[in-house]
Amino acid sequence: MAKTIKSAVSDTLDDLTKVDFEKFCHQLLDRREPPRVKRNKVEDKSRLQVTDALVSIFTEEGALRVTLEILKQIGCSEEAKELEEATGGNSSKPAPTDDKNFVDKHRVELTKRVSNIAPILDELLDNEVIDQETYTRIRALSTTQDKMRELYSGPLQATAACKKIFYDILLKNEKFLVKELSEKD
Repeated sequence: MAKTIKSAVSDTLDDLTKVDFEKFCHQLLDRREPPRVKRNKVEDKSRLQVTDALVSIFTEEGALRVTLEILKQIGCSEEAKELEEATGGNSSKPAPTDDKNFVDKHRVELTKRVSNIAPILDELLDNEVIDQETYTRIRALSTTQDKMRELYSGPLQATAACKKIFYDILLKNEKFLVKELSEKD
């Protein structure tokens, strides 16, 4: 049976040499694609704490994707291969472009049916997809549908990375809706 993503990532980080773990943390902090990892989440932290930070920032699937990407960048291809095998090929979850397409393809349904908007907005703010001013403006709108329309007309037009973050947040907060819409594809 395949390990959970979190335990597999944790085991992989545990197996890295001290130098490779330092390289991993450096690359993690150097990522340009949002969400950015804050220094206090990684610097002088244990491997388990870094794993927890990865999962809380990127979700499990995103943590796996980011970990594999960084392992390959720092020359730990064998560790990346072992991590992929340990998770039963879970890294083949939809790529960011698939997530972007999902967000675009299901715009009407998501606008109509997302109900848990407050934590979604909170996480978009935490991940720097929206700023405080946009957050406040969207929160002031009266209906969930108006809030979703405002998201689509502004921040979700920015980049594929923003849509990827939004998709990951939807997976956490509206998993049954995402599952239902995915099954219709």
